[in-house]
Amino acid sequence: MPDDLIIIRGSGSISALGAGASGYANAAPAFSSQPLGSSTLSVGALPASVEAELAALRKEHSAYRQLDRTVLLALLAARQATAQAGWKSDNQENALAVSIGSSRGATGRLEQFYEEFLEEGSVPPATSPLTTLGNVASWVAFDAGTTAGAALSHSSTCSSAFQALGNAMAWLRAGMADRFLAGGTEAPLTAFTLAQMHALGIYSPFEASDSPCRPGAGRPSTFVLGEGAAVFALEKISRKQLEEGNYTSASLSNTYILEAVGFGFEAIGSKTGLSPEGHHFQKAMRQALQQAPCAPSDIDAIVLHSPGTHAGDASERRAIAAVFGEEMPALTSNKWLIGHTLGASAALSLHYALHILATQSWPAPGFATDLTPAPFRPVRRILINAAGFGGNAASAIVSAVQI
Repeated sequence: MPDDLIIIRGSGSISALGAGASGYANAAPAFSSQPLGSSTLSVGALPASVEAELAALRKEHSAYRQLDRTVLLALLAARQATAQAGWKSDNQENALAVSIGSSRGATGRLEQFYEEFLEEGSVPPATSPLTTLGNVASWVAFDAGTTAGAALSHSSTCSSAFQALGNAMAWLRAGMADRFLAGGTEAPLTAFTLAQMHALGIYSPFEASDSPCRPGAGRPSTFVLGEGAAVFALEKISRKQLEEGNYTSASLSNTYILEAVGFGFEAIGSKTGLSPEGHHFQKAMRQALQQAPCAPSDIDAIVLHSPGTHAGDASERRAIAAVFGEEMPALTSNKWLIGHTLGASAALSLHYALHILATQSWPAPGFATDLTPAPFRPVRRILINAAGFGGNAASAIVSAVQI
């Protein structure tokens, strides 16, 4: 283990299950239906309780009324993480930086402004600043009250959140920041984005009330689009500080170590950038294991990327078999509960991993699948996979602090 440890002091999440991790205990998929032309698609939309929080957030500040839904989700998740970490927004003693990933960015506002342009031939002056990818991290930094750190936005399709977390880890280890808010956010449930996903031929044919997203279930593909965000409060401490117990007077019982974020890329000339063997997954997992460092046998569970697409699910399984061989960990996923949230999915999978470490359990899906129904050994270290169009993959490793 490196001398400098990156710890997760706090976390926050927004998804179809609601705010925080409590929804995982109910073991019930949280899907609804949304029309698209003559079709009706299952989606992982936010519940009424979170919609109420978003409505209240818009009223807090005049500028917030114009922000895209993607940005607002990130603000809510970042506030949860900051509160759990015990950070105060008015404390500038330690430089706080922000690193947020999103695949589509402010897609809702962008589509709205473009429709207005087609109709009227003009757009409001705020169109450009409100639709840049950079405005996601900038507004999170604004809301957190920081003036001393950087605000970084990342986009690398569905591995965007791990790009953001990997960059945050590098900055912390280099001493370029003292604290980081890092994660991912996505609000893609617009007609145009749903049409794009539907055109790929992978969208689930099942009704929202009938477990529409089924990772590891084989054919047909059962991709379901969802929305959400997850943000983590990261700090660097030394192993000596942790061992001596003088890092902080606060309890470390709910603190986790982000041990590694590995990356993999394969140049495949297809619409998804995916090989049957999942070479990009293999590279990402091996890099994460080396970076931690740990052996395959040290991984107790894997939170799969597994979006319910037949080719993607099979590719990831082959990659895992190539890396782990007979040391196969338990396999689990949260997408059958909340759908695939694109650039936020890796962060929400990491948040799900923290829930597993805390509770030593996970819900079992009510359909035939290769997912492990329950942990078959104590879960101390989890690897989380993510991958996206263009051949990008990323893997993170997280463990609980052993006091």
